Amino acid sequence: MKKKTLLSIISVVILVAVYGYEQFLNSKEEGVLIENGKILKETTNQYFLPTSTTNQVVHHQNYSLSYSEKHEQAEWVAYELKASHISTTNYKRPYFEIDNAVKTKAAHWRNYKKSGYDKGHLCPAADRRFSKSAHDETFLTSNISPQEHRFNAGIWNRLEQKVRYWAKKNDGVFVITGGVLEHNLKTIGSEAVAVPNQFYKVILDKTKGKIKMLAFLMPHKESKLSLYKFVVSVDTVEALTGIDFFKELDDTIEEKLESSNNYKNWSF
Repeated sequence: MKKKTLLSIISVVILVAVYGYEQFLNSKEEGVLIENGKILKETTNQYFLPTSTTNQVVHHQNYSLSYSEKHEQAEWVAYELKASHISTTNYKRPYFEIDNAVKTKAAHWRNYKKSGYDKGHLCPAADRRFSKSAHDETFLTSNISPQEHRFNAGIWNRLEQKVRYWAKKNDGVFVITGGVLEHNLKTIGSEAVAVPNQFYKVILDKTKGKIKMLAFLMPHKESKLSLYKFVVSVDTVEALTGIDFFKELDDTIEEKLESSNNYKNWSF
């Protein structure tokens, strides 16, 4: 009887150990999510995600986003861009697909048809060329916003290229991108996809343990101006969007960095 009881206990212990190990492997593969928007993931270097004003955060394999059902697009898309992620591999562009991970249902790509606007990536496909699956994952409708072609292919494209330059030079940066989603914006399509009047990009670099930030705020129109002309403080973007970008940082560091629009530590 004692032997059977001992064997039963051993069996239970083995089952618990196997289950726990499987959960550990799953967490390693998918990323371990922690409360209050704090994320622990190999792909994010333990950086922290922004707050969500919509309470609808979606975590994909290679980026995360906060979806605004009211505006039918993400209020922000966040990801880390490491030097090792930079690649010149050209994958065939897939068709855009509806993001089924959005519980309130992401907008259909048909809203953009004959609208006169590009399907502007928030997490650029060019930032995810390190694998075909990572590249193709950017072609979800939750990762796009209506953009004028000359803006998308012009000043916005120049900014995306500069971010890749900084990622390569600094061995990785953390990037947060979105449109400024306000009231009474122009809309397109049957689902009323909002057309932002401004787009922002917030960048955090942690080279050799020293943190620095840079934020851009761009009017949604063609421009030949230099990129540094669009540098603003992170506080400025927070005031416009209602998003708290790095609330998990030490308050003293956060306040100092987010109030500054100094770009001298960044090479343009």
